[in-house]
Amino acid sequence: MKNKVTIDAISYWLPEVKLTNSDINLKHPDWSIDKISEKTGIHERRISDENQFTSDIAVKVANKLFNDYKINKSEIDFLILCTQSPDYLLPTTACIVQDRLGLSKSIGAFDFNLGCSGYVYGLSIAKGLILSGSANNVLFITAEMYSKYINENDKSNKTIFGDASAASLISLNGKGLEINDFVFGTDGSGFDNLIVKNGGLVNRNLSGFDIFDTEENFIRNDNYLYMNGREIFNFTAQNIPALITKVLSKNNLLKDQVDLFIFHQANKFILDFLMKKVSIDENKFYIFLEKCGNTVSSSIPIAIKEAIEEKLVNPNKKTLIAGFGVGYSWCSTILGKLN
Repeated sequence: MKNKVTIDAISYWLPEVKLTNSDINLKHPDWSIDKISEKTGIHERRISDENQFTSDIAVKVANKLFNDYKINKSEIDFLILCTQSPDYLLPTTACIVQDRLGLSKSIGAFDFNLGCSGYVYGLSIAKGLILSGSANNVLFITAEMYSKYINENDKSNKTIFGDASAASLISLNGKGLEINDFVFGTDGSGFDNLIVKNGGLVNRNLSGFDIFDTEENFIRNDNYLYMNGREIFNFTAQNIPALITKVLSKNNLLKDQVDLFIFHQANKFILDFLMKKVSIDENKFYIFLEKCGNTVSSSIPIAIKEAIEEKLVNPNKKTLIAGFGVGYSWCSTILGKLN
């Protein structure tokens, strides 16, 4: 019997503090509540506390996963953490999380830095570890705090991003969602269109300042997150339709054979564009961002969890997932039984 790798459990965690469209409108009166809702499809985002960091929300969601699914911690033999907001430049946050969770000291643990495609990439890493015989049960956590990278005057990014963490148990020959073949893509020429420019080694000692246009609209501050929305949209439009075609071909599927499509939950405008561009039936295209916003690497597992709760995803159905964004980076696979 051919070995398979499965997602056997998914949980997610959201901070308690809500940033609503009304809150944003109070700070930026020129952005009406209806305008924000219509443009992004988001009504509220969750924002982490000032003294709360990535290891904190990673530990919270891992414990939630263990409790929700009655998982014995001793069964975990590898820990992967996807984040672009680590506690420190070094050491790796995964080591901190391993200790705080009380996991075995005999397991492997590491971070990897990837954003909106991070969940799908992480599944491929976990699958590789398992099929190579290096692990049987991988705890895969995505945890992101983009809110800490967003300038108070940046009304655009403020409307889009929310903080969250998600945890998945990836196992050998489990009963959950089978992970099938992947297609990857990378184009580093667009690296500076979604970036926190200062703080790394290149600009370690530089200090940013707020830059406004002639109408006093905030443009950027290199200490904080900068996104060139037009270029990000162009990248998405040029690459993601082809990605969907390639992953269907690699898994020997026709588009009509897919039961549900779950893309990175960027914003409603981009999702609606892709749904139409790829000619996906609206009833097969899942969107869940109204109450949490764009949660970067956690957006896909959050959407999968909600779709499972709605009985739209199960091991016998075929679910196409696709992540894309910062890097530029993109990746897709099919979840579920293919034959």
